[in-house]
Amino acid sequence: MKNICVYCGSNPGVREEYADAARNLARHLAGHGIGVVYGGASKGLMGVLADSMLAAGGSVVGVIPEALKAREIAHRNLTELHVVNSMHERKALMAELSDAFVALPGGFGTLEEIVEMLTWAQLQIHQKPCGLLNVDGYFDSLLAYFEHAEAEGFLRPQHRKMLLVAENSAELVSLFEEYRAPTVQKWVR
Repeated sequence: MKNICVYCGSNPGVREEYADAARNLARHLAGHGIGVVYGGASKGLMGVLADSMLAAGGSVVGVIPEALKAREIAHRNLTELHVVNSMHERKALMAELSDAFVALPGGFGTLEEIVEMLTWAQLQIHQKPCGLLNVDGYFDSLLAYFEHAEAEGFLRPQHRKMLLVAENSAELVSLFEEYRAPTVQKWVR
């Protein structure tokens, strides 16, 4: 694995554990020679992640749309910063540059991005691992929703299992390294 795409909040959240998790993930990835691809902002968990990666000597590639460059305050000290025209271009380039996808705590954008990558995996557009770093149970309600969707017949068990979940960075990266995409011929009845 060369680069992992990290989705996370452009706000810091209310708990210091979220920033600690971003720092720990950055140190772990940099220590294993794995770079980060992320949304390019200097604020919130995004900024903590990027600053921590850079401090640990890691590679950080940011991808930010022109319209968000000022609002999210684009990070100026990255290994690379790509400024694109739209959110669609942002997500496509982030996916192209990455070997796996992980979500840290965040809001609508974080959720939308990781779920889109899961959908692409379900549709076999890519075979890259997708995971959640479940910091102090942050994603427990989302995981309960996915279990409900599976129980109600909207997710196949094989597709539900595509979402890897761990409470710490080392465990998540290990799950990523062991991941093999399922082959499911039909995803609807």
